[in-house]
Amino acid sequence: MKKSLTAIAVALVVLVVINTAASFLYTRFDLTEDRRYTLSEEALYTVASFERPVIIDVLLDGNLPPEFVKLKTETRQLLEEFESKNNNIKFSFVNPLEDAAQIDGTITDLQALGLTPAQITVEENGKTSQEIVFPWAMVNYNDKTVKVPLLKNKLGATTEERVNNSVQHLEYAFADAFAKINITEKKQIAVLKGNGELDDIYLADFLTSIKDYYNIGAITLDSVATNPQKTLDQLKSYDLALIAKPTEAFTDAEKYVLDQYIVNGGKSIWLIDQVNMELDSLFNESGSAMALPRDLNLNDFFFKYGVRINPNLVNDMYFTQIVLASGEGNSSEYNPVPWFYNPMVFSKNHHPINNNLEAIRFQFANSIDTLANANKKTVLLSSSPLSKLDGTPKQISLDLINTPPKKELYNKGNNPMAVLISGEFKSAFVNRIKPVTLSGTLEQGKENQMLVVSDGDIIRNQIRNNRPLELGYDKWTNNYYGNKEFLINALNYLLDEKGLINIRNKKVAVPFLDAQKMTDQKTKWQLINIGLPVGLTLLFGAFFNYFRRRKYGA
Repeated sequence: MKKSLTAIAVALVVLVVINTAASFLYTRFDLTEDRRYTLSEEALYTVASFERPVIIDVLLDGNLPPEFVKLKTETRQLLEEFESKNNNIKFSFVNPLEDAAQIDGTITDLQALGLTPAQITVEENGKTSQEIVFPWAMVNYNDKTVKVPLLKNKLGATTEERVNNSVQHLEYAFADAFAKINITEKKQIAVLKGNGELDDIYLADFLTSIKDYYNIGAITLDSVATNPQKTLDQLKSYDLALIAKPTEAFTDAEKYVLDQYIVNGGKSIWLIDQVNMELDSLFNESGSAMALPRDLNLNDFFFKYGVRINPNLVNDMYFTQIVLASGEGNSSEYNPVPWFYNPMVFSKNHHPINNNLEAIRFQFANSIDTLANANKKTVLLSSSPLSKLDGTPKQISLDLINTPPKKELYNKGNNPMAVLISGEFKSAFVNRIKPVTLSGTLEQGKENQMLVVSDGDIIRNQIRNNRPLELGYDKWTNNYYGNKEFLINALNYLLDEKGLINIRNKKVAVPFLDAQKMTDQKTKWQLINIGLPVGLTLLFGAFFNYFRRRKYGA
């Protein structure tokens, strides 16, 4: 008896010592195969400098559909990891629709803040119902608030793929919010004007979306004609130049100024339409218009850097729809129809810029040839395997929607439409007579990058009631595309190659039960989980009574 008491006392002392040590020696172990709860160095860096409380409200609580319960769990575990690295991180889960009497008003208020709800179809026991969920988080620090989208949609995705995409995006989404809310010094972006680029209202949503990261200014190249050196000096004060759908030719002097800006280390994003064609041009009595090559005087410029934008149109069987009206007056109907000149481009997910993106919408895009030189060319987006190229000039007609495509002709696919160029750029004016005299010119620059996209409308947001809509949203079909995220990723990558954008390479796989197998084997597993334990209990009782009677019955 004494030995037993001694053993119990020793065990209690050991237990107390272990618990006391554990309270001082805190550690966490990530045993998941994909290391999903091990935060990257870039993510850790974003929370390292917080010295005051960061309050996070996650709008995922209450009676949630199963897929959102999984998203809630993954969000909680990720935020716990951030909290373990900096105890100033404080989070809570709230149900914004908890007050049933105020639901309509709450939904209106949340939408006014830019929080778009998700309408979910829930099927349970043969019954279908609609649920509204706000999959968002609000990060608050000092006097700033940043919205964090938790749900990533993907056209045609299953429930499992949808949640996987969202979980894979969580670390980047929160790290991006932490970096944005704590930013102290912004890089500079120049929006180029003077060559018929898109009006500001068509760039409004994109520029609004990036203003928390960067300072934005406009530079007009018209001043090159009178003072090229001043224009170049102004450009050099910016980290990146954005050229969005120019429609007027560049002079050699303007090209030389841009060339020297690039060779001297300036990053650039070129969104170019090499064919003059707009959908609005088809809305006339004939329902047709002529697609003509557009001469921007940039062929030699891009050739030196290693690409050529062709004056053709990508015709793709993976398309996005347009909406046409039929009937007249009050009897008019608006119907979505296939439009093969608006390719729907799916990313190959092989680069931080295009990883985990929704499908991207192109409109009257051109193909890009990559040319052999010392620069590295990475094709980020390309047409589908079932696509072809139509040369120009070409008559384009709305009658195309009534003509079934001949699949055998769509055999020249995978045409590049977005190319990232990297290298130690050489001037496009090497061994050429310089159009103007500039100081501080270089013929060979240091390592640099530029992005060339063969569609100027990739950045163009639609307008409703003279107000810009979200980039990527099509008001006619009510579809969302990944245009904005692609361009923001490109911008972040070009201006911070080793920063947050690399988190997007992280791959996460969330295991799910097979819903079909669950339905097919429901009875089997109910018997195993309920019937088997009961049967074993009864069998044990019967044997126990049998042996008890044999032993004591006599």
